Amino acid sequence: MHSIPRAAEPLLQEFATAFTRPTYQRFVVLLLAAILTTGRRTVTNLLRTAGHLAPGHPTSYHRVFCRRRWSGWCLARALAGFLLRRWVPEGPVYLCGDDTVDEHRGTKVYGKACHRDAVRSTHSFTAYRWGHKWVVLAILVQFPFATRRWALPVLVALYRSKEWNQRHGRRHKTPSHLMRQLLAVLLRWFGRRTFVFAGDGGYGTHELARFAHRHRSRLTLVSRFYPDANLYAAPPARGRKVGRPRKRGRKLPSPAQVVQRSAWSRLTVAWYGGGQRRVEIVTGIGHWYKNGEGLVPVRWVFVHDCSGTHRDEYFFTTDTDMTPRAIIEAFTGRWSIETTFQEMRGYLGLETTRGWSETTVLRAAPCLFGLFSVVAILYGELPARRTERIGILWPGKTDRTFSDAVTAVRRWLWFEWVFATPQHYGAFSKLPRPTKAVLLYALAPAA
Repeated sequence: MHSIPRAAEPLLQEFATAFTRPTYQRFVVLLLAAILTTGRRTVTNLLRTAGHLAPGHPTSYHRVFCRRRWSGWCLARALAGFLLRRWVPEGPVYLCGDDTVDEHRGTKVYGKACHRDAVRSTHSFTAYRWGHKWVVLAILVQFPFATRRWALPVLVALYRSKEWNQRHGRRHKTPSHLMRQLLAVLLRWFGRRTFVFAGDGGYGTHELARFAHRHRSRLTLVSRFYPDANLYAAPPARGRKVGRPRKRGRKLPSPAQVVQRSAWSRLTVAWYGGGQRRVEIVTGIGHWYKNGEGLVPVRWVFVHDCSGTHRDEYFFTTDTDMTPRAIIEAFTGRWSIETTFQEMRGYLGLETTRGWSETTVLRAAPCLFGLFSVVAILYGELPARRTERIGILWPGKTDRTFSDAVTAVRRWLWFEWVFATPQHYGAFSKLPRPTKAVLLYALAPAA
C-alpha cells in the first residue's frame, strides 16, 4: 500500500490497534477509497476507485467486513478519543442522538424490518421503509471554520424490531434502551469527562432520565417534555414517624397549568440552524414521577417562538441548576444530527451498501457513520491553502458546509495520495496548473 498522506497519519494510526497489520492496510485503502468514490459504497466500487493502490486479491477486501476479526467498539473508542483530545480537550462534552432508517434491499438481509421513515413522513402521512434503523450517538464539535456545531457520529447501534426479536428469541430493546447503553459505554471510556446529552422526544423517557440522574455528576439529559407531566414535590423528611416513609411529596401543578397562570419572560437564544430567535419562556422545577419507578428531579421550560414560525414546546433537563437559556440552546443544537443524516445520504452513500450477512451489516453502515467524522476531522487538519475557494458559492452563503469539506478532502487525496504514486507522479507533475485544476474538478466536483 502506498504511504498515506502525512496530515491523515495521526488519525488513521489511531485505528491500527483494532486490526492485524494486513487487515489494517486493507481497511485504510477502503476508507480512503470511500471518500474518493462518488457512487455506491460497495466494496467492488471502492476497489474500482482505488485501482492499483489496492494490492492483493479483491476477495481479501470483501473479507474485511464479513470474515476478518476486529471490533467496531475499538474503532469507535479510537475515533472518540482522538476527537475529544483534538477538538474538545476540556469542559463539558455536548452530545446529541437520534435514529435514522437506512433502506436496504434483499430478502436475506440480517436485521431487516419495516420502520417508520421520519424524513418522508408528515403530520398527515406516515411513510414506511424496509431496511435498518440505526441509533446514533454523536459528539457536537465547534470547528473554527463553521458557525454552528457539527454532529460527528462516534457510536452506532442497530435497532431490531419487536417482531424480529420474538422470532429470534432475543430480548427487545427500544431505541431509548440502546441509547442508554451507548451513553454508558461513553461514560466508562472517558471517566474524567462530563457530558450533556440532547435527544428528541423519543429519548426523553423517564428511564433515561433516571439513568442520567444516577450519573448526575457526569451526565445531563436534555429533551422534550410533556405538558401534562406528573410532577410532585420532594418527599418530606421521615422524622420519628413509624411505618414506611413516603415516596413523594405533595402533587404539583402540571407544566401546562403553570404556563396558563404565569407571566412569560423573554429571551434571545441560539435557534435551530445556528441563528438567533426571540422567545418567551416559563420555567419550573419538580420531581417527575412514574408509578413503580420513583422520582427524578427536573427543570422544565415552556418555549413560545415570538416569530410564530415554530410551535410551542416544552423541554426539560435532569440538571435543575441549568438555566433556561442553556436548556433551549442545548436542545436546538441537536438539530445538527439531522443535517448529518441528510449529508450522509447525499455525499457518503448511506443506503448504498449491499452486504446481507450479520457481520457485514453490523460493520458496514457504522463505518459509514464514522466516515462522516473522519472527513470532518481531516478537513479541519488540512492547511488553509487546501480549503480555500472550494465548493459552490451563492449569495448569502457565509458558512462552510460538509459539501465543502468532502470536496476539499477528495481533491487533497487525489493530489497527495493517488497522483503522488510513482505510476502517476511523473505524468501529473508535467501538466500545466490550469489542467491540473480542471482534472481535480472533474474527479472531485464541488458537491
